[in-house]
Amino acid sequence: MRFGWGRKPCSLNDVIRGLDPRIHLAQKMMDCRIIGERSDAVFRTAMSGNDDSGSISLFFSERNCMTFEDDLQASVRTIPDYPKPGVMFRDITTLLGDARAFRRAVDQLVHPWAGSKIDKVAGIEARGFILGGAVAHQLSAGFVPIRKKGKLPHQTVRMAYALEYGTDEMEMHVDAIHPGERVILVDDLIATGGTAEGAVKLLRQIGAEVCAACFIIDLPDLGGAAKLRAMDVPVRTLMAFGGH
Repeated sequence: MRFGWGRKPCSLNDVIRGLDPRIHLAQKMMDCRIIGERSDAVFRTAMSGNDDSGSISLFFSERNCMTFEDDLQASVRTIPDYPKPGVMFRDITTLLGDARAFRRAVDQLVHPWAGSKIDKVAGIEARGFILGGAVAHQLSAGFVPIRKKGKLPHQTVRMAYALEYGTDEMEMHVDAIHPGERVILVDDLIATGGTAEGAVKLLRQIGAEVCAACFIIDLPDLGGAAKLRAMDVPVRTLMAFGGH
């Protein structure tokens, strides 16, 4: 079967496999945030197979397509002096509210483990619940909430973790994960790493194999990701912000 697309027909196999160069270009343009009034015209030119003017090459050479990290980072709102003076709060609710950005973030978080055997995804209260549930769905894995002390109804296991001033405790149900199960830990942001470190210790305490820890945002100046790597936990983040 042949399909007419512009002046030159392409086969069904070309459509399925994406071998036709115009399909590659269409995929590239749809995967990027297109900026500029000429995008529609360039797309039509690409599909016609006629680019005598070189408009397609010029379009991309002018960097009208943002990189993945720039695109995703632009969807995160920064709020200065919250929750206290001097702190730049990175608010992911704007990313979550952008359907395209949310989907891309989840897809990128799960990408290294697509097709791998992951038994559970553990999410840290509270934004880790949102992201962790979506990641678990993509991986066909179960989801386990890690909550603050006193929030879970059944028998729990508990672990203390460090805060900026003092300590707190986190819990999970004692039967949520079985020994030997492969688990990915998920939260929105890694800063000093105290909470994530406590979560890793809690998971290992009940016998889980912690395959990785995933975060949308890394604040590398605060050293949290390095702390987890020192515990032999691979860390995946999608973007980084300097400072606190």
